[in-house]
Amino acid sequence: MRIKEVIVVEGKDDTVAIKRAVNADTIETNGSAIGEDVIERIRLAQATRGVIILTDPDYPGERIRKIVAEKVPGCKHAFLPKEEAIAKRKKGLGIEHATPEAIRRALQDVKEEMKEYVSEITWEDIVDAGLTGGEKASDRRMRLGKILKIGHTNGKQLFKRIQMFQISKEAFAEAMSQVLQEEKK
Repeated sequence: MRIKEVIVVEGKDDTVAIKRAVNADTIETNGSAIGEDVIERIRLAQATRGVIILTDPDYPGERIRKIVAEKVPGCKHAFLPKEEAIAKRKKGLGIEHATPEAIRRALQDVKEEMKEYVSEITWEDIVDAGLTGGEKASDRRMRLGKILKIGHTNGKQLFKRIQMFQISKEAFAEAMSQVLQEEKK
């Protein structure tokens, strides 16, 4: 599987994992203190080939994703579920621990960022679905993020991603129905 876009990852071990899974070029941010030289390389890659951001499913990874997306608009996003990024001995979380198959799945489900958008889904829909404020909210957001392939987030970030990736009301309702069915089991 050859990837046209350049994949932004956090470090060398992530690059090794990506190259085991697909034929692709990467840019490493070397953590969340992303230098201006790295941002410039990402801008150049975006202008010439396009960029896919694939960071660890944790707080630092989300922070890096947010920084890159703000400084380099129009990036694509790939998300790896937490359970597919846990080290074999449960000591560590990251892209470097994912199987080649999990990485390929994440890259096949890339989401494109839309700057100008009108969402069909309102904040009230998020609240009514029990995705904020309740004791089941975090678990529901985690499962919804996995189904929609947009990652696990807090309530406000979920709303933003639903808008950013133009999730339709129909897709949202279908995914929520699946979340609620899983809850009953």
